[in-house]
Amino acid sequence: MGTPITSSIFRAAAPSDITLDRLGPLKELSGRWVGTGFNLVSLPNGQNGNIPLPFFLKLNTTMEALSFTKIGGPIPNRGSSQGDIFFLGLHYLQQVSDGVTSALLHLEPGLWLNLPVSTSPAQPRTLARLGTIPHGDSILAQGNLINNGDPFPGPPKIDPVDSTPFTLDATTGARVNDTNPAYLAPFVTPVSPPPPGITPAIIANPNLILTNAISAQTIVSTFVLAVSANPVGGINGTPIAPPATPNIVGGIESIPFVGTNANVNANALSAIFWIETVENSDGSTFLQLQYTQTVILEFVGLKWPHISVATLVKQ
Repeated sequence: MGTPITSSIFRAAAPSDITLDRLGPLKELSGRWVGTGFNLVSLPNGQNGNIPLPFFLKLNTTMEALSFTKIGGPIPNRGSSQGDIFFLGLHYLQQVSDGVTSALLHLEPGLWLNLPVSTSPAQPRTLARLGTIPHGDSILAQGNLINNGDPFPGPPKIDPVDSTPFTLDATTGARVNDTNPAYLAPFVTPVSPPPPGITPAIIANPNLILTNAISAQTIVSTFVLAVSANPVGGINGTPIAPPATPNIVGGIESIPFVGTNANVNANALSAIFWIETVENSDGSTFLQLQYTQTVILEFVGLKWPHISVATLVKQ
């Protein structure tokens, strides 16, 4: 006979309702979400001898499945200069495919964590997202709770996001958009026909996909989850991409091929997720998840925004 299973060997999970309550603003994420979106990324063109340009602009409409599964038991972090902390989180798996060909574009497993206050180091309640990308990147993005983790009434405020390559002013840190006409041309008139429904205005500001999706909806409340990893700063620390008040904790680690300036360096991430309660005409409601994410890629002396957006519905 085998060894009997006892509580001294395994940590028991809490009941589902208790677990969800302790997830704070993450609790509504639990489950499976599906929907569509848009992905814009500028990639090095070294494979083609940098002819005619040192980059090419890749545009994809997307289909996405994003699943969250709760971690049943508390996660202990052992303290030394302060007492232990315990928290809960969610596993997630993101799968993104091309909206036209159905080819897989992105695969990302990871965790979202609801972190408590700590005194050493002094940190408020925060959210953390840990993700692993097959290109050879691992991210730790963190963000302070917005509105104390409670929902705002009404729809989200979705600011524009700028897809133009840029540098930073050496004195002020302000964003300086590149003005090379040859570099800007693909953002106005793509070399290849863009996917169906993608206009020059959307290429300039992919967040239009999000605002267009909710323009005729009645959204009664919105949770806001904002995280960042090594955010790119501007004047007085103002970030280049949302969220407006990034957390300076976090970063991106990469294999040398994509972690140095030899090829392309992915070194910053900023993201906002909105969990929206949408009201139908008959008064019933459903949950919707929207997000905008900007990853900064560096090559040929410029910073290139890699922007992904999506609107997903909970199944």
